[in-house]
Amino acid sequence: MLKRLWEEKKWDPESVRTRLRALGYEEERTGPKGERLGGALGVRAMEPRFQTDHYVTPEGAQVGLRVHDDACVTAFVQPTNYEVKVNGPYMETGCFSPPFAH
Repeated sequence: MLKRLWEEKKWDPESVRTRLRALGYEEERTGPKGERLGGALGVRAMEPRFQTDHYVTPEGAQVGLRVHDDACVTAFVQPTNYEVKVNGPYMETGCFSPPFAH
């Protein structure tokens, strides 16, 4: 699916979210104390990166899909490439890796 989105040049978070929701994935919901309430999908913009003398947010989307309590599929799609990998969830950020080292 991400390869197809990349080939179609649709890597913005809304396009990625819409396509994955059409496959039946529900967005992950959490309660006020961070408890999981259902769903498995998270889609968001790429993390800002420091470039020369300021931060820039590259085009693209990150995907986190919880496939089990202790397993996630994480991915990104952006103009230059896309990637899919498997990892465990992070205590602080679920399927997404923390933005500043772990």
